[in-house]
Amino acid sequence: MLTITLLGTGSPLPDPDRAGPATLVTGGADQFLVDTGRGVLMRLAGAMSGAGQLRAVLLTHLHSDHITDLNDVITSRWVMTFEPTPLTIVGPVGTKAVVDHIVASLGPDISYRIAHHDDLDYPPPVEVIEVTEGVVDLGGSVRVTCGPTDHKPVEPSIAYRFDHDGASVVVAGDTVPCAGLDELCTGAQALVHTVIRKDVIENIPVQRMIDTLDYHSSPQEAAQTAARSGMETLVMTHYVPSFPSGGGDDWRALAAEHFEGVIELGDDLHRVEVHAPEEVRG
Repeated sequence: MLTITLLGTGSPLPDPDRAGPATLVTGGADQFLVDTGRGVLMRLAGAMSGAGQLRAVLLTHLHSDHITDLNDVITSRWVMTFEPTPLTIVGPVGTKAVVDHIVASLGPDISYRIAHHDDLDYPPPVEVIEVTEGVVDLGGSVRVTCGPTDHKPVEPSIAYRFDHDGASVVVAGDTVPCAGLDELCTGAQALVHTVIRKDVIENIPVQRMIDTLDYHSSPQEAAQTAARSGMETLVMTHYVPSFPSGGGDDWRALAAEHFEGVIELGDDLHRVEVHAPEEVRG
């Protein structure tokens, strides 16, 4: 079984009820954090987890709303573990430069803490793995693979697939429908996909909102991606514009026009279990 927890279902627009984009995928004892939007550690705490429990952080792309609190994850992992515990950060090409700059920006804080704590005599240990497609060797019991997505002009961008004990989950960041995502989804049971309401946004007379239409997927497009791959479950997140807590029936209805499987959406900390097909378990 794999478990999906929507840690943050929000977007670049600050929302009092939704943290920024972040998804936790758990298989056995392994926990993977996909993207690190604002408030991610608060939501990890709400999911009874924390930076010290992560096998890896996986970034879909380097848009600011998806990495806003990466610095907090790095610092908290460093301070709240009591021996050197490297944080593995996986992401597209360009991730190492971003992480290096984040750690450099933490320079004063790092020096203060090393000066104050006798048992903390090393900077935050971080290992960055830049990927394009294929298997990501992270050890543990979960097989992780990645593939390219299409969020141009943001590139590269990638999605991740998690396979554990016969269950498979794909987590996509911001993207339009594309062959790379379709290939990664083949044979998986569940797809976590960011979505925006294009039918609403296209009527907002603000060019910067209109600009978002050509590099995100609508609920209908996410549903079509799930349907093409024969998915059992579509999990939507990153709602733009956001809907009130407990709402989203209209979003589900739009997706259901194109996908006959289970459609999940909800508030932060919404949890979905994905089991292996019966024939695999049997």
